Amino acid sequence: MALEDDIRDMARLPLFQEMEPDALRLLAFSAETKILRKGDILFRKGDVSDSGYLVLSGSFQIDGPPRRDSAEFVISNYSLIGEMALLTATERPATVTAREPSTVLKVTRAVFHRVLKEHPKSAIRVRASLEARLSRFTGGLASDQGMLA
Repeated sequence: MALEDDIRDMARLPLFQEMEPDALRLLAFSAETKILRKGDILFRKGDVSDSGYLVLSGSFQIDGPPRRDSAEFVISNYSLIGEMALLTATERPATVTAREPSTVLKVTRAVFHRVLKEHPKSAIRVRASLEARLSRFTGGLASDQGMLA
C-alpha cells in the first residue's frame, strides 16, 4: 500500500502529473524514503545536486540568498524541493533544514532520466509541461519589467 500512496503523492506535483502510470510507478518504486528529525539538514548551500525531494510530511526551512522581506521561507507537504536537480547538475542555492520530524521521498536525477528514457511519451509530456511553465514564468518577468520601466 505504501507504493500506491507514494504514487498518489507524486501525482499531485506538476512535474509528475504528466507521466504515464507505469512511469510514475517505476519512479515511486525507485525513490528512497528519508526520515529526518527536527534540525536535520537535507542539504547545504553549495552542495552539488543529484536529486529532488518530495515532502511527504513535516516542513523545511529554506535558508538561501537574503530576501527583501523578513518572512521565513518554509516548504511543507506535497512540495518538491530541488526540481532543477532532477533535470541537470546544479549547485544547491540554499540550505534546507527540517523544522520538525519530516519524511521525504528522494528521487535521483539518474533514475528520473532513466524513467523518461524508458517512457518516451512521459518524457514528451514532461518537456511540454516544463516549457509551458517556463513560458509563463518568463512572461511574468516581461510584464514585471514593463511595470518597472
